[in-house]
Amino acid sequence: MTTTADYTEKIPNNVNLHEDRRLQRALESWQPNFLHWWQTMGPTLPTQDVYLRTAVNVGRDGWAQFGHVAMPEYRWGIFLAERDPGRRVGFGEHKGEPVWDKVPGEYRAELQRLIVIQGDTEPASVEQQRNLGATAPSLYDLRNLFQVNVEEGRHLWAMVYLLHAYFGREGREEAEELLHRNSGSLDSPRILGAFNEETPDWLSFFMFTYFTDRDGKYQLGTLKESAFDPLSRTCEFMLKEEAHHMMVGTTGVDRVVQRTVEVMREHDTDDVAGLGAIPLPMIQKYLNFHYSVSLDLFGGETSTNVANYYTAGLKGRWLEDRRKDDHMLTSDAIMVDALSDEGEIGQTEVSALLGLNTDLRREYIADCQGGVKRWNRILEEGGVRQRLKLPHIAFNRKVGAFAGLEATPDGEKLPADEWQRRQGEWLPTDVDKTYVRSLMRPVHERGKIAAWIAPPRNGINGQPFDYDYVHLS
Repeated sequence: MTTTADYTEKIPNNVNLHEDRRLQRALESWQPNFLHWWQTMGPTLPTQDVYLRTAVNVGRDGWAQFGHVAMPEYRWGIFLAERDPGRRVGFGEHKGEPVWDKVPGEYRAELQRLIVIQGDTEPASVEQQRNLGATAPSLYDLRNLFQVNVEEGRHLWAMVYLLHAYFGREGREEAEELLHRNSGSLDSPRILGAFNEETPDWLSFFMFTYFTDRDGKYQLGTLKESAFDPLSRTCEFMLKEEAHHMMVGTTGVDRVVQRTVEVMREHDTDDVAGLGAIPLPMIQKYLNFHYSVSLDLFGGETSTNVANYYTAGLKGRWLEDRRKDDHMLTSDAIMVDALSDEGEIGQTEVSALLGLNTDLRREYIADCQGGVKRWNRILEEGGVRQRLKLPHIAFNRKVGAFAGLEATPDGEKLPADEWQRRQGEWLPTDVDKTYVRSLMRPVHERGKIAAWIAPPRNGINGQPFDYDYVHLS
């Protein structure tokens, strides 16, 4: 492979696709199905062109170029990070062996499943966000939405390439199914619950790109460690693009909080409902929901499957090479969250291999705290006494040890009837959602922005906020 993408090909790529005509024909036959899915399930707002970043190189410098592109003409392609010829397996029972360029037969089903689950999340988020363009608060935000969408589309291509190239007929069939499932469908929903939730407004979008895309960062980080080198290199490059998605969420919530603070100070009141801003308690409810739903994406606190993935070398830990242990974990232990025999929230000790989901979730939680600190700094600098916070790990959980348990954001257990009566104190109610949606009036005029959100501090690629990021049809 080369580091530079070949844009003369029907499918831009840096994997020398032209050298495998059978694979090339298979992917070219999948391409029209993808484009049909994009036209029917992708962004609904008509545009002439959008100021987008397009990957051109996988090297460390100058990997993307910016320019106005007609959305239907965006060139989705296949890009793998540079190969390290000396790379060896970093963990598990194959530790120290050369990494694999082909799929070992004994791990075929497990690897395929991991790739399918990752691949299923990519088009799902596009489907969830397809109508948001109609209520974009500015052309800057509209451009960021479309950038996220086209890159999720490319991440789908990344997984489809692996399925086609390494998993034969079954892989091709799974690639087709990735386009047949749809977010929220009653008959054929997406695999993971969070990707069947609505993203009906921009506060939800910012929370999704902060919390749920951050889960994606950690899942890709574990797959980047894989002994299956094509998967590792694919995920390494995807992480470059994923960083922008999380930036959209981080700075988006920044700007929502900033505008709320400004309105609170301007009117000398904590209650900004009806004043064109989103009240802090409402922001906290949206945070509570998206954070708790995203915690479920990490699975149960213990997992035999994940232990087996690690031992086999299929999926490592976040930043595996920085861990100060033997990278085998056969004799190590970890404390995981659990319910006691009396039903009390606590912890129990299990083998480190069984507790790998907990290990990854804790890395994620620590990362999420960084955003909360940012948002609270805005509140502090604005002279506002309220603070945002992450809810307790047992709050609103549907997967794992706390599924079925009702707990407050502070971790206090509640009887089911009291939870039903009080959940509106902590999660968005229909009234909250209606109010937020009432603010979602489009501002598609260059240099203008909706009243519920502050403008960004910086534009895209050195451009000012009032740049013509999107030309509408």
